[in-house]
Amino acid sequence: MSHQFSGEEREAVYQVIESRRDVRAFRPDPVPERTLQRILDAAHHAPSVGFMQPWNFIVVRDRATKARVHDAFLRENARAAEKFEGERGRLYRSLKLEGIMEAPVNLCVTCDRTRSGPNVLGRNTIFDTDVYSTACAIQNLWLAARAEGVGVGWVSIIRHEDLHQIFGIPEHVLPMAYLCIGYPREFLDEPELQRKGWAERVPLDELLYYERWGVRPAVDAA
Repeated sequence: MSHQFSGEEREAVYQVIESRRDVRAFRPDPVPERTLQRILDAAHHAPSVGFMQPWNFIVVRDRATKARVHDAFLRENARAAEKFEGERGRLYRSLKLEGIMEAPVNLCVTCDRTRSGPNVLGRNTIFDTDVYSTACAIQNLWLAARAEGVGVGWVSIIRHEDLHQIFGIPEHVLPMAYLCIGYPREFLDEPELQRKGWAERVPLDELLYYERWGVRPAVDAA
């Protein structure tokens, strides 16, 4: 019995992966509750070590709460901008790096580092597998959203301490991601940072080793 999906289904999966973008410009249209629930359910079906499921999702629609997060972003973004000088600094300051106020939905994804107790199957050797598992949930959410035509933007320029305070997150719970969610003004045909000249995608061949670090296949002289 073959467990392979049809060619059309496989192509759809790869298309979703390759067309996923970090979205920062959103239309005001609300995301239907059923659509949001499907996206969250996809996140909840992510793999997790020891089936610990360490994630929680805080759905944010209140404009006053968004404004507090936005203020926290502005403080950190101003500090981050100081790290770049000259042309790089001018380019950094020209980039739109969040859509907190315009996205109809914001989402704070957390990782409960005590979920399932002190001894979790598969976690005794690598403690941070709870964080890895939550990252998988975020990726699931991002891909499901893209399949729904919904954009997601990850706001990483914000302090964990600010999110703890704004949302009353317990100390043992890690705020993993603050996401902006909504229908995008457009899905770019390439990552925006690549389009703006900040960075380029590294060719896969440059990142591939075989059997051990640094070993690449021999080039056929013929």
